[in-house]
Amino acid sequence: MNFRRQSLFAILSACVLAAAPGAFSATPASGAVAGSAASSGHLGGSAGSGGSHAQPGSAATSAAPAVAVDNSGPAYGPELQGFNYPAPVEQYDFTSQGVALHMAYMDIKPEHANGRTAVLLHGKNFCAATWDATIHRLSDAGYRVIAPDQIGFCKSSKPEHYQYSFQQLARNTHALLESLGVTDATVIGHSTGGMLAIRYALMYPHETQQLVLVNPIGLEDWKAKGVPSLSVDQWYERELKTTADSIRRYEQATYYAGQWRADYEPWVQMLAGMYRGPGKQIVAWNSALLYDMICTQPVVYELGHLSMPTLLLIGQKDTTAIGKDAAPPDVRAKIGHYPELGKAAAKAIPHATLVEFADLGHAPQMQDPQAFHKALLDGLAAVPANR
Repeated sequence: MNFRRQSLFAILSACVLAAAPGAFSATPASGAVAGSAASSGHLGGSAGSGGSHAQPGSAATSAAPAVAVDNSGPAYGPELQGFNYPAPVEQYDFTSQGVALHMAYMDIKPEHANGRTAVLLHGKNFCAATWDATIHRLSDAGYRVIAPDQIGFCKSSKPEHYQYSFQQLARNTHALLESLGVTDATVIGHSTGGMLAIRYALMYPHETQQLVLVNPIGLEDWKAKGVPSLSVDQWYERELKTTADSIRRYEQATYYAGQWRADYEPWVQMLAGMYRGPGKQIVAWNSALLYDMICTQPVVYELGHLSMPTLLLIGQKDTTAIGKDAAPPDVRAKIGHYPELGKAAAKAIPHATLVEFADLGHAPQMQDPQAFHKALLDGLAAVPANR
């Protein structure tokens, strides 16, 4: 069954008719974006052409609601064709589950190497490019930096049929690193990338020199706490409603504690552009499959098995909990409390160090890059290079 027919089936599904409003669905309102910077100068260009983006921390913060006039903006291909990355993009070609796939990645070698490799794993609503500032800081400090886009995301393949699991994504990442001659790495995961980083470290403990978790999701089991299950068809219908407005509203409320800055806008347009482009259906379909993976494969029960030094970098104002909007009020009230989740994770992980950022949310590396990168580099330096 080709994807067009599969998409039609998903849309017509009875489950779709019962779907709750999406985490990204929002009715566009009139007005102007306060401090918006969705300029083509930062979003245009060809894949892998090595352009730059607005650096985090370069604009004033506003607590006013971010409201957009409409959802006009750049349109990108299903593999984010047309969006510029901060370094040349390479492709790792491989076969998985009988399908030929390619995994986009950046491999940045430092001018003065310190002998360590950092692997950056992006979150669900992020791409390798959103690690821009972190890539530069790590490279300047002597780290070789490898930043992949996972299968289903951004510039990587979006297969019509794929059994997504964190184990599979970890195997894909491990195969990529093997192809690059990397056998020992510091694995840094943000958000959903934190769940993947934990799974990777559990599967390849002797090849994980250090684990760094930046506001990871998966520190609690939402399903066990009462968040209702959503089918892949329901997730797909929700994802089809994605717009720049809905992405911005969700991220402002959930990631940034109500704040908004101009330098967040290019990342909104990065995601929204794929939903404006010709590959909207396949992008939404893979996103639905990935949400199902996230919600059905908790890692919190295995934190005690992590054997490597682990650095937890936790923004205290984060409230992220996947599917929270579909849960009843009493369930919503008890999930997504990162001050509690970070401390519980630090207690559960045998060799953990916890760093808390009192005023930051889900993406501390973007909200306050100076404070974040100081904590990150200090935490990495505490682990010997020859461990």
